[in-house]
Amino acid sequence: MPDIRFIRNFAIVAHIDHGKSTLADRLMEHAGAVTARELRAQMLDDMDLEREMGITIKANRCSMNYTYNGDTYLLNLLDTPGHVDFHYEVSRALAACDGVLLLVDALQGVQAQTVANAYLALDAACEIIPVINKIDLPGAHPEDCALEVEHVLGLAAEDAIFTSAKTGQGIADVYKAIIERVPPPKGDPAAQLRALIYDAKNDVHRGVISHIRVMDGRVKRGDKVLFCATGTERIITEVGKYFPKPKAVESLAAGEVGYLLASIKTIADVSIGDTVTLANDPTDRPLPGYQPPQQMVFCDFFPGPGTETPELREAFEKLWLNDSSFTYETTSSDALGIGFRCGFLGLLHMKIIQERLERESDVNIVQTAPTVTYEVKEKNGKVYHIESPSELPDMSIVEEIREPMCRANVIMPAESVGDVLKLSLERRGLHKKTEYLSPTRVMLTFEFPLGEIIYDYYDKLKSVTRGYGTADYEISGFRADKLVKLDILVNGMAVDALSVIVHKDKAQYRGRRLITRLKKEIDRHQFEIPLQAAIGGKIVARETIAAFRKDVTAKCYGGDITRKRKLLEKQKEGKKRMKQVGMVAIPQKAFMAVLDPGD
Repeated sequence: MPDIRFIRNFAIVAHIDHGKSTLADRLMEHAGAVTARELRAQMLDDMDLEREMGITIKANRCSMNYTYNGDTYLLNLLDTPGHVDFHYEVSRALAACDGVLLLVDALQGVQAQTVANAYLALDAACEIIPVINKIDLPGAHPEDCALEVEHVLGLAAEDAIFTSAKTGQGIADVYKAIIERVPPPKGDPAAQLRALIYDAKNDVHRGVISHIRVMDGRVKRGDKVLFCATGTERIITEVGKYFPKPKAVESLAAGEVGYLLASIKTIADVSIGDTVTLANDPTDRPLPGYQPPQQMVFCDFFPGPGTETPELREAFEKLWLNDSSFTYETTSSDALGIGFRCGFLGLLHMKIIQERLERESDVNIVQTAPTVTYEVKEKNGKVYHIESPSELPDMSIVEEIREPMCRANVIMPAESVGDVLKLSLERRGLHKKTEYLSPTRVMLTFEFPLGEIIYDYYDKLKSVTRGYGTADYEISGFRADKLVKLDILVNGMAVDALSVIVHKDKAQYRGRRLITRLKKEIDRHQFEIPLQAAIGGKIVARETIAAFRKDVTAKCYGGDITRKRKLLEKQKEGKKRMKQVGMVAIPQKAFMAVLDPGD
């Protein structure tokens, strides 16, 4: 059992693609946690999707033994995601740590997510060690990056460590900083057991594996434990650590990070942030835990060609066992039948869930355009949230609609400030602050409606800054504005899956663009199809998809004109009957027309 003075718990945090997973690989290799034969790139990223996309989606962990000045230290490493959608994964991992390596790319310098993660680490009371990575690249300027870190975050430039995770240069300095600057964990191995569940995953063979950080006391196999949040009691069947492969150990004591198994069948039986304590000597001071992840983007998934609703439900249930950060509930649509209303942390999270559903369960999905949560206040004072425009009540009883607002930090080269300001003001952004990080780089702070930036703002930002702009946002609350529901009518029937909530000043323009795009996506039918955009009972835009027309007079030549007229009238009557009973086939891409990047 290691002495608590020789334990170090730390995480690697950074902006996306600054080299977190590569640094984790080098640290494990340098400590001998993996052999050269076992080592592969992104060693801790065990999901196929993570390896293909080159990003970390789930936080991963590894314990390593490292000898320094004659003493052997147990180092517990957590590798975290860098994308803004997985912000909550970072905050959960930091609750199990005492220090962080804040990684900064020596070419790109401080980015938006670097700032956000540094503040998360400060909130978690972690010691921050700035590490300037990729110093082997031509054009790297590590000294300037260290000064930028000092200017933006107040971390002394001389404390920064220069390293290259790719070549291994400076890795010994990183280990030295971890041991000398990250404080040992606090906690009393002799006190009552208090262990924090900071993550959990489902294993098809072993049930739910709970990842824990022991704050006080000791837990071992055979102990009867109490899960404070759920009130359930379980017998521990195994405790262990990751080296990086799971390895069972006798017990885990205060300060250690590991996992426990207790015959838990589904992930719904485990509450992330829960406190584990001994059932016969429970603590009266449970740990504060976490706020549950807040879903900000919602869209509907309906079964596509060859897939039935029960198959899609089974696919959701199976995936939810491994990732409870998204929500789903049954919904129905006149146009698409029975499907599921799903909540996600962001657009990347939504794309990953869709990809995993289609890959892991082999289902076809029709997906509607994503929307955000709105707050509705009725005239009687009742306030509630809606996740879809179709849930909006009659506007005669609505006093105001409030949209979610976010505070965004946008970092860019100084010459791009004008273009970014123009782009942001078009998205109804309110400029709050300008800060020069260096003579060539600027950070602008805006307040945005979330619905205006969630789809393609990041892509447009990359375009106007030639790839050098980055953005990070956090939700700041709800604000009332002139918002209206824009309904789309296809052949006289409102299609709820195409409805959107928009600002009143943009409604007519948005409606015209939307039905113009729909006209291109919906195929012609045997009858004429009117497309209309409406606010309440008022039509604000209209387009018509012309019908296929067969030349019924082709064989009618010569004779009186009334013969042709008679055939045309007969065709017209048939078209009228067909229109009454004809259903319009709307393709999948038409539902995504709501997201027209030209808007």
